[in-house]
Amino acid sequence: MALLPTIPTSFVPHEASAARRQMRTDFVGAFGVFAYAVFAVVFILALGVFFYGRILAASMVAKDAALAKAEAAIDPATVESFVKLRNRLNSSQTLLTNHVALSGFFKAIEALLPSTVRFTALHVAVDATGVTKVEGTGIAKSFNALSAASGAFAGDGRIKDVIFSKISVKRDTSVSFGFSATLDPRLISFSPSTAILNEPSASTTPSL
Repeated sequence: MALLPTIPTSFVPHEASAARRQMRTDFVGAFGVFAYAVFAVVFILALGVFFYGRILAASMVAKDAALAKAEAAIDPATVESFVKLRNRLNSSQTLLTNHVALSGFFKAIEALLPSTVRFTALHVAVDATGVTKVEGTGIAKSFNALSAASGAFAGDGRIKDVIFSKISVKRDTSVSFGFSATLDPRLISFSPSTAILNEPSASTTPSL
């Protein structure tokens, strides 16, 4: 006689959404852990910013105190003397910059003119626009000598717009002439090096 399979008299069916609820619970728990971790990091950063601000504030207070102490140690009379010295130096610099020194011009004339040409009179003037003009008269041994002087001026470039006028040839073939030109400002500007070079050098040989 065959045995019939045992059939339960009752059973509870499993809900299909139980696995889904478990996955959702695990996801919410993981998100909560991540949120707490982010909150902890933000909290630590906030504490760091707070303490760093306190350190900066303390440093600023210390520097302000040091600055106030340094200012209190400054002598007003000393400051005033330094200000006066600075103003004098600035004024001296302005005067030296605007000072006209003709030594450079005379040296240029000496170097450029042939020995057979010489000036008998020279007049140097600075007009309202700051242009330096020179006018004069001179004598050359011959016209060729005067032509050589003209070429020397043209080649140098520091004595500009040179005009030889009122040229007159005398019986001894010498030539008298008028002269006018404008000068490069650097040619008549004062500089300490120029002043030193123009000073007579002291002899180093002991006198017997």
